[in-house]
Amino acid sequence: MKNVLIITYYFPPSGGPGVQRVLKFCTYLLQNGWRPVILTVKDADYPARDESLFKEIPEEAIIYRTPILEPYTAYRMFTGKKKGTPVDVNTIPKPGEKRSFKERIAEFIRATFFIPDARMGWIKPGVKQGLDIIREHDIQAIYSSSPPYTCSLIARNLKRKTGLPWVAGFRDPWRGFLSTPKRWWLPGLIDRHYERSVFEECDRMEVAWKGILKDFHEKYPDIDTDKVHHLPNGFDSADFPTVEVVVKEHFIVTYTGSMYGKRNPETFFAATAMLVEQGKVDLNDLRLQFIGRFGAEVRAMFDHPVLKPAIVVHDYMPHADSVRHLFQSDALLMVVDDFKGNEEIVPGKVYEYMGSGKPIITLAPEGAVTQVIEETRSGRCARSNDIDAIAEILLDFYTQWKEDRLGSSQDREGIHQYERSEITRKLAGLLDEVSG
Repeated sequence: MKNVLIITYYFPPSGGPGVQRVLKFCTYLLQNGWRPVILTVKDADYPARDESLFKEIPEEAIIYRTPILEPYTAYRMFTGKKKGTPVDVNTIPKPGEKRSFKERIAEFIRATFFIPDARMGWIKPGVKQGLDIIREHDIQAIYSSSPPYTCSLIARNLKRKTGLPWVAGFRDPWRGFLSTPKRWWLPGLIDRHYERSVFEECDRMEVAWKGILKDFHEKYPDIDTDKVHHLPNGFDSADFPTVEVVVKEHFIVTYTGSMYGKRNPETFFAATAMLVEQGKVDLNDLRLQFIGRFGAEVRAMFDHPVLKPAIVVHDYMPHADSVRHLFQSDALLMVVDDFKGNEEIVPGKVYEYMGSGKPIITLAPEGAVTQVIEETRSGRCARSNDIDAIAEILLDFYTQWKEDRLGSSQDREGIHQYERSEITRKLAGLLDEVSG
């Protein structure tokens, strides 16, 4: 059994999709000859917490937690936000949305001084702890999971100091992504230097969706892309509950995850309300269920003048409970932010949705998400601004439900490639290659 140092900010008790990818890698790397030694943070300011995930950490995993200085407490105080307010869902605005003076100042500070991100204070203690781990545990390879991109810089510095092979993992692109700040020229140059150095110096890179590779190649066409491998997000059928099939009195459409900014249910609500007002859908039949973390502007949409009686909102819940709700639903709602550059984005929950076998109502630009949904016959797709097309899909699924014929025509063999165990096997292959 060989040891791999995994550098990740998101790890239990962190909740959310970011932690699932690394947690499943830790679980299934053990089946492929690699013991995970995890370097993560202590007392972090996570956007969501899920204490239940502690039990999913493999017993064989070795975990080190180092202190980290988080700036978000000061940010909340400065901008007048309540203690504990999730920073991510309340700081990414819709395009063109006006910000308060204090929010603009805070964003300027973030863009100027927090490079590559607000977790930069972890670099020095992370490298120090990483060197101790490497000496103690005969580490034979390094794996980093970003964002935050600070994890990549810790791994880069450790590779420079030790010469160990390094696989850099990316769940999102670096500069220019929707969640990264717009920097003026000097901090922008520094950030670009960091990004390029990581791309150049890693031995292999794995990306969660193909658009990250495209972004990388467009920025740095002189760097060889042969070392970049697409390891998609996926689902773990071992997590799926056994749910008794019962006849339900409501047609339940469920959304799980975060919603903020341009990712919102506005057009889905408009299409649904249109069907209700036309008498094609009975409001008493509907349950529109939203589970997760929502920005203030999205929470305001839940008070819809027509649909409010049918809307059920749950705050973030443990992952196992969230999955159970998927299996107890009749259809699932997927919303991908529809603006230029998002055609390549494939959110991690797409695969968990597909794994459930429930038909998916997908609101997304034509691109990677619609391709995987259509190839696996996992649902139907429409542009988020095409209210008539959204209404047609919803009415189709609703009618099938009323006639007790709503089922799945999914390509079950086709989605096997998205099992977490299969994807981790490929990561283990990359680690084997670089470690000789």
